[in-house]
Amino acid sequence: MNQPLAERMRPRTLDDYIGQKHLAGAQASLRRMIDAGRVPSFIMWGPPGVGKTTLAQIIAHKLECPFYTLSAISAGVKDVREVIDKARGNPLFHATRSPILFIDEIHRFSKSQQDSLLNAVETGVVTLIGATTENPSFEVIRPLLSRCQVYTLKPLDEDDLLALLRKAISEDVILKQKTIRVKETAALLRYAGGDARKLLNTLELVVGAEEDSPQIEITDKKVVERLQENPAAYDKGGEMHYDIISAFIKSVRGSDPDAAVYWLARMVAGGEDPEFIARRLLILAAEDIGLANPNALLLANACFDALKKIGWPEGRIILAETTIYLACCPKSNSAYLAIDGALALVNETGNLPVPLHLRNAPTALMKELNYGKNYKYAHDYEGHFVKQDFLPEELLQHRLWKGQPNPAESKLIERMQQLWGERYNK
Repeated sequence: MNQPLAERMRPRTLDDYIGQKHLAGAQASLRRMIDAGRVPSFIMWGPPGVGKTTLAQIIAHKLECPFYTLSAISAGVKDVREVIDKARGNPLFHATRSPILFIDEIHRFSKSQQDSLLNAVETGVVTLIGATTENPSFEVIRPLLSRCQVYTLKPLDEDDLLALLRKAISEDVILKQKTIRVKETAALLRYAGGDARKLLNTLELVVGAEEDSPQIEITDKKVVERLQENPAAYDKGGEMHYDIISAFIKSVRGSDPDAAVYWLARMVAGGEDPEFIARRLLILAAEDIGLANPNALLLANACFDALKKIGWPEGRIILAETTIYLACCPKSNSAYLAIDGALALVNETGNLPVPLHLRNAPTALMKELNYGKNYKYAHDYEGHFVKQDFLPEELLQHRLWKGQPNPAESKLIERMQQLWGERYNK
């Protein structure tokens, strides 16, 4: 049998579906809609190997309706229109349930490709089910997003993975013919990282190494050794996506341009979406370089824009230039810490009232209530600055932004100390 274990173990019903209890559990909202036969167009957002494609196939089988599938990696506008024409011409089109169009990696569809779906989704020619590993708020056009529900799928937890492991060993047509004893699971669970496909691929690798043995014992040592011997097999379909982007981000953050450009090359060679890389560079520029060099954010944004204009493969040079520059920049996460600290403070203290002198006073009544009274207009004072309180009274002693010791922020700290004195000496 040539099918990989992950495909052989793909569930056919919701009762066999493991994980995503908040969606597919007995009382979950999506489960109730499926059981009632009323499924809206929706987009599933989650990491690889958590059951997005499987769930779409189960729904189509449960509803007994035609199922069309496209991959955004290879399909164009023409392919989308052809599928929609097929759906419209299907003899079941006028039945109670529309055909399902499943689009994997929908975030890779261009605006024009997404536009071509709008009318068919709105008029019910198809029920769209999209799958994406990227935040649909950023990657799916607003008109299409407004016509779809969005469901977030989570990585499988330890109990889910162990249940899947037991099920594979006891029910798979090949594995159940062997005597498999799972002595240790720590390495299996660690390498799976919440990904069902990774777990099954790893299990298949370890068992395959001893395929002539009727009795197989699975230990952490065997798992690690087998994956080190054959990392490519473990990474079927580019499943090291998240590991490599993590190494890339940490190399830039760690100021190692050689390592950063190496991991960039790994992503480019692996067919990673260039815009995905550019977005990560934007985040890096703000989160890890920040005020140590504000120009980094400008360059990262220019990189993103230039990439869209230049396209591929020349875009790799733009990504490389930006990657090396960001890696060589001084680093600061003071802005990142400041906003997270401020959010924590808001969560702790609630909706404190805005001080009266800072409130807007567009009406006479508001002026009578002292809205805006005693506010000092900074431009009326020497140096365009005057001391006054801008925080709620309860928070006047809190410091949120704490500049870090690099040349750029040192100048900002010095200016704040000149203006505010002791407040920024803390």
